Amino acid sequence: MRKIRYGVVVLLMLLCCSVTPASAQLSIGIGLPNLSIGINLPLFPDLVRVPGYPVYYAPRLDANYFFYDGMYWVYRDDNWYASSWYNGPWWFVEPEVVPLYILRIPVRYYRQPPVYFRGWRSDAPPRWGNHWGPEWEQRRRGWDRWNRRSAPAPAPLPVYQRRYSGDRYPRQVEQQRRLQSEKYRYQPRDRAVRQHFQPQGAAPAPARRQEAPRMSGPRPQDTQRQAPRQQGGPAIQHSQPQYQAPPQQRGPALREQRPQPGAVQREQRAPRTQDQQQRVQQDRGRTQEPGGHGQEQRKEEERRGRER
Repeated sequence: MRKIRYGVVVLLMLLCCSVTPASAQLSIGIGLPNLSIGINLPLFPDLVRVPGYPVYYAPRLDANYFFYDGMYWVYRDDNWYASSWYNGPWWFVEPEVVPLYILRIPVRYYRQPPVYFRGWRSDAPPRWGNHWGPEWEQRRRGWDRWNRRSAPAPAPLPVYQRRYSGDRYPRQVEQQRRLQSEKYRYQPRDRAVRQHFQPQGAAPAPARRQEAPRMSGPRPQDTQRQAPRQQGGPAIQHSQPQYQAPPQQRGPALREQRPQPGAVQREQRAPRTQDQQQRVQQDRGRTQEPGGHGQEQRKEEERRGRER
């Protein structure tokens, strides 16, 4: 009899544990990234904003289910997953790139907190540094310090997805992207969301016009100097031309080095003219002497006759 009662009690406990809210059906197990993490939602979940945070949570789900910056976030089995649609497919998120405001969600808004959350303050974020280690805390230093007054406004909920439930839910990622680009114009503002998750499932964010890097261009005079080198000109083009005197400065020097023809002739004839003058004077003197010229002539004729 006791065994029968014990069996009935166990059966009732199993039945009670299997009862879940109508808006959520959780299956067991985690699939590969971009497939399934064990969460199957037949309807769009009810989402409530976390006071003072740009984050929504799902109070009626037995899961750590959030919405932030146009994306759905789930913390399950010590891992974070994200999706642009409320029922996946889900994408694995590395702890180093989880957005800060997701890390800052207080413990009390985790509807299925892990065991190691016990003893932590419910109004404070989880102690991720203790869980992921000092190396992670070194990389994400300051993640738990921020100005609460400067928190951004939450992103609008994609309520258009309420019309896509059950068999109408789009399973293909390309179909989800097309519907989101048509129905949901919000673009993520968080840098981590834009860089790591939006290209995988969300609508593409408008590309920022990147300014060309400002570089100081060469000045005109520098360009002129460099032009011969770029064209492969000879090296002599770069050297400064040697200074040459103008023609009017070379003229006098040449005239001093090159004597005029008339002056040369006069210098060569000057000695001859003096000798000739002496001879002429001597001849004139002999001719004027009486009988002088006739006697010499006769003596010359006699000398020539002897030689013959």
